[in-house]
Amino acid sequence: MSERILIIDFGSQVTQLIARRVRESGVYSEIHPFNSITTETISSFDPKGVILSGGPDSINDKDTPRAPEGLFNMGLPILGICYGQMAMAEALGGEIVSSAQREFGRAFLNITGDCELFRDVWAVGSREEVWMSHGDRIETPPPGFRTVASSKNAPFATIADDERHFYGLMYHPEVVHTPQGARLLKNFTHKI
Repeated sequence: MSERILIIDFGSQVTQLIARRVRESGVYSEIHPFNSITTETISSFDPKGVILSGGPDSINDKDTPRAPEGLFNMGLPILGICYGQMAMAEALGGEIVSSAQREFGRAFLNITGDCELFRDVWAVGSREEVWMSHGDRIETPPPGFRTVASSKNAPFATIADDERHFYGLMYHPEVVHTPQGARLLKNFTHKI
């Protein structure tokens, strides 16, 4: 396995599952805690892409984890999952708010747009089952992103910037409760 994926851990209970799914698809991955990673350590690791994990915090709280400064200027494909999506959106100029209603458990996405992450997995117009666990949501996506899936409580459940290869998911593709999640992760590791 010569290609590598770096997983930046924001404290999710299921970060190990992200690594497992990536490795099951035949790609080497390592998990590094958010507070010990810099652009220099990322460059030394030489990943083909970066995954930002979920986490228990709210991005709007003071002194919560953030993505390493400079990460989004490194030219690497990046996939943000749950808190990772919030960290990416916040760093790139999006607006994050606390949801009026937390979303935990099974939810259904309406696929409203096409993107590389969905290729041969989900079609525009389909309704797909996923696993949610969040209290924040994107109010305004960052410039350059478009919405490609939404749920009842998460209007920006999947955002995509295909040009920069940045993707954000409000749900957890690493858990078995998202039936097509492993295929989404494989699209990121193998096609993006």
